[in-house]
Amino acid sequence: MVLPPSHSSRLKYVSLGVLVLQTTSLVLTMRYSRTLKEDGPRYLASSAVVSAEVLKILACTLLVFMENKFSVRSMNQLLKEEIVNNPLETMKLAIPAGIYTLQNNLLYVALSNLDAATYQVTYQLKILTTALFSVSMLGKRLGLYQWLSLLLLMAGVTLVQWPADTEGDSEQKVLSAGSQFVGLIAVLMACVSSGFAGVYFERLLKGTKQSVWVRNIQLGLFGFVFGFVGMIAYDGRSVRQSGMFQGYNAITCTVVVLQAVGGLVVAVVIKYADNILKGFATSLSIIMSALISYFLLEDFNPTSVFFLGSLLVIVATFLYGYEFKPASGSTIKV
Repeated sequence: MVLPPSHSSRLKYVSLGVLVLQTTSLVLTMRYSRTLKEDGPRYLASSAVVSAEVLKILACTLLVFMENKFSVRSMNQLLKEEIVNNPLETMKLAIPAGIYTLQNNLLYVALSNLDAATYQVTYQLKILTTALFSVSMLGKRLGLYQWLSLLLLMAGVTLVQWPADTEGDSEQKVLSAGSQFVGLIAVLMACVSSGFAGVYFERLLKGTKQSVWVRNIQLGLFGFVFGFVGMIAYDGRSVRQSGMFQGYNAITCTVVVLQAVGGLVVAVVIKYADNILKGFATSLSIIMSALISYFLLEDFNPTSVFFLGSLLVIVATFLYGYEFKPASGSTIKV
């Protein structure tokens, strides 16, 4: 079924709007939930990751159910053939699922130690890691402007992380610097894991005719197993004492839902939007995160160096996604 141009264009901008809203809301609510002071134990990040995987599996199962015209028999037959009767293909998803699980836990660590705006800008380094893994694993070739954009990206992130002169005693400065360093390491590790897992998953999708929702169910199943094992290993004592859902509130549930639907939103955007509009969405999300962090969360004090670095990152994002097409023949367009 081919959508009319007007309808396709509408879907393109709607999906991008949803992506901006989802990305910005997830970062800000996650940051707020990790810094909110309240009575009782704080929710476990590992528990939130497991809960998000369960929701993701349920959502993808519902989408597969819809694709099979709401037939339970057809859906069960499809899932049995693609998952149970095809164990080798299913096992291939264990690697990216494990990496994605690690990445999701790292994001909680990062946002516990970095403000939302700094996190948003620094996390764009995943463009660099994805590009490098695409060149090495998929044999892709990058153009001159793409390499230039990667250099701008590294320069911008470096400026964003440049230490600023802060008021207060030396002990407070040491604590602040130490916290920022932990957050930076967590973001860098998340960028590397995101780049590798994304390219690996893309490679698997190119070699199969499976539905992307079925693939996400497979990812979710492995992600649930890895996440649950990690939760028991690192937070087992807290789980046994206060339960898996300790510290959950409305904000925590919002974070879990936003994290669960994030992958589904990206899949829709990839289908309907081009690289330039995705770059615009990323830039808008960075700007919104900075404004809300400054005016509402009050945990972000922008400097001129930060603004310069953010500008370089935004330009790099546009430049990397922009497709420069040489003029054909002697026709020159002004």
